[in-house]
Amino acid sequence: MDIKLVIFDFDGTLLDTKKTIVIAKQETMRVMGLDVADEEACASTIGLSAKIGFQTMYPELSEQTLDLCVSTYRKIFEEKKEIMPPTIFPNVEEVIAAIEKKGIMRTIATSRNTASLKDFLTKLNLSGYFPYVLGGDDTVLLKPHPDPVIKTLKENSFDAKQTLVVGDMPFDIEMGKGAGTYTCGVTYGNSKREQLLEAGADFIIDDIRDLLDILMK
Repeated sequence: MDIKLVIFDFDGTLLDTKKTIVIAKQETMRVMGLDVADEEACASTIGLSAKIGFQTMYPELSEQTLDLCVSTYRKIFEEKKEIMPPTIFPNVEEVIAAIEKKGIMRTIATSRNTASLKDFLTKLNLSGYFPYVLGGDDTVLLKPHPDPVIKTLKENSFDAKQTLVVGDMPFDIEMGKGAGTYTCGVTYGNSKREQLLEAGADFIIDDIRDLLDILMK
């Protein structure tokens, strides 16, 4: 295995956004007059786009209502992140710097909207580590569909067998496998080891520093 490209998920893999997302989703549900889902249900949709997440929890809602949920959620999330700002997971920056030093390309594929993603990267001083990023509005089809990975490979001239997708959710693993890449699940995010194994992850790590051991093989 000779990895030339690592595609990272964002929420739950690089940035710990769980608390902020869950609280913002629950507040959105209250504002919209919906039955408020518990923390586990809300967290299970992290990694999906906001619209698909609400649609998963409330399949009976109309397109118009779903769109209103999304706009309401994004407004509330922006407010909540100022009160309880998400933080970078331990060791992320040192690992990304080490990967860069090895000459391995780093990119991001996330369902978070691009403006929000780039705002986070700028404020966290991470922009320079990722020459190429894809947000949820950069592809028609989102994870678990492989389209974000396929687009990343095509636009950066990499082969799937040179690529490792790293994420905390089964959606990330399914996205990478669908594109033919290697996949690595992280257990410190929003999924359990068993879920990542069931999704077919090639590797599973408990600390992002273990990613360097995989890349050295």
